[in-house]
Amino acid sequence: MSDFSEFEMEGEALEEQDSGVWLSIGDLMSGLLMFFALLFVTTQLQLNQTYAELKAKIAELERYEKAFQQLPLVVLAAIEEKMGGANLSVDPKTGDISIPNAILFDEGSAELKPAGQLFLFQFIPVYSEVVFSNNDFDKMITRVIIEGHTSSFGPDAENMQLSLQRAYSVQNYISSLNFSTQAKFKYKILAAGRGELDANQKIDAPTDRKVVFRFQLQRPDTQNLFDQVTSKK
Repeated sequence: MSDFSEFEMEGEALEEQDSGVWLSIGDLMSGLLMFFALLFVTTQLQLNQTYAELKAKIAELERYEKAFQQLPLVVLAAIEEKMGGANLSVDPKTGDISIPNAILFDEGSAELKPAGQLFLFQFIPVYSEVVFSNNDFDKMITRVIIEGHTSSFGPDAENMQLSLQRAYSVQNYISSLNFSTQAKFKYKILAAGRGELDANQKIDAPTDRKVVFRFQLQRPDTQNLFDQVTSKK
């Protein structure tokens, strides 16, 4: 065999060897390309899912905040519509309802008057209906606090005791009523006595003698949303 033939055979062998090397590199590059493509798709799906979750959470908080702002106005509208002639005071910012003691009790007494019972018989179903008229209201309102208040006339300890007894009297009467949302409403009620803590200390003001229905509200968990956003960065 000539030297040229031997050189030609060696060249063919090298070409075959180089070809095998390039095929291996090509396979490797194809595998890496497929890996990065799958990684990109997976990342995009995760980002889309995270965005959708955060978007839903933000929408929930916006709905909650809207309900939070609407609640006092809904209370006010319901009271004016169905209890228009009643001598009530409704705070348009908080939804607090003040009922003068003269409607419910005789002076110095914690026993509900017949007129007071009739008033609560009409008032409570209307008030409770507002609380459960909206799922957001129901979740938002953790407690309905019934606060007894007195004027500054008389000893502090006696006023505190009287105010608490009056709040309990209202709570007990509500538990005896029969209305559609009574079973749920009674579990939100909390009786409390404020005595003369919020009264005018200079004069014996009749307007300080009252029972106040006040909402204890749960604010939306914005910190949890913030933690979710920062954890995804």
